[in-house]
Amino acid sequence: MMEGMRTGFGGFPPQARQFLRDLRENNRRDWFRPRKAEYERCVREPLFELGNELGRALERHSPEHCFDPRRSVYRIYRDVRFSKNKDPYKTHAAVVFPPAGLGRHAGASFYFHFSADELLVGGGLYRPTSDSLRRIRAKIADDPGALRAILADSAFRASFGEMSGDRLKSVPRGYARNHPAADLLAYKQYLAGATLPAKVIERPTVVEVVDQHFQAMAPLVSYLNRAIQGG
Repeated sequence: MMEGMRTGFGGFPPQARQFLRDLRENNRRDWFRPRKAEYERCVREPLFELGNELGRALERHSPEHCFDPRRSVYRIYRDVRFSKNKDPYKTHAAVVFPPAGLGRHAGASFYFHFSADELLVGGGLYRPTSDSLRRIRAKIADDPGALRAILADSAFRASFGEMSGDRLKSVPRGYARNHPAADLLAYKQYLAGATLPAKVIERPTVVEVVDQHFQAMAPLVSYLNRAIQGG
């Protein structure tokens, strides 16, 4: 998105962060249910607006990613079946922009969420399958310089610093310990993320700010998806 460009989305109302702050202190069904209409008005409806605007921005540089109302916006309800934390609601609002032709978590995606305290903009590959990891590692091993160039790009470094994600303690099985890409092959997740002040979501420039980070991340996301799809 061009610098200084404005969109139709004017930012979230201040009540959005206040609602999430109050929810954090009152994470109970009997508190949320009578306030669900307020959540829809202050949080969920603007979230769809922002998702649509960012989807249009992605068309400029990453057209294989889109905003899909059916699967891009995460529900506020937590799945507590296998969790020790039984709080029924999430205290952040999140949107993901997955690649076309792959499931919501099957490929590398763009992502953001906000809470009362922060705006997180990120993306990459969070839960890769064993086959996806195998393909990515093979691509890295074949040409480590390609990924290193993406991570060394000035826009990427300014936005995210470095790639993040869980790693193995050593190189994966089948690769020499002294492999020239040993540090990159050890990753189990390939992610990038930046934490911004939560106040950003209330400004008319929020689409521009988030999309600038998406643009900086786009080469990494594209690289990962090409690897997964054998490109």
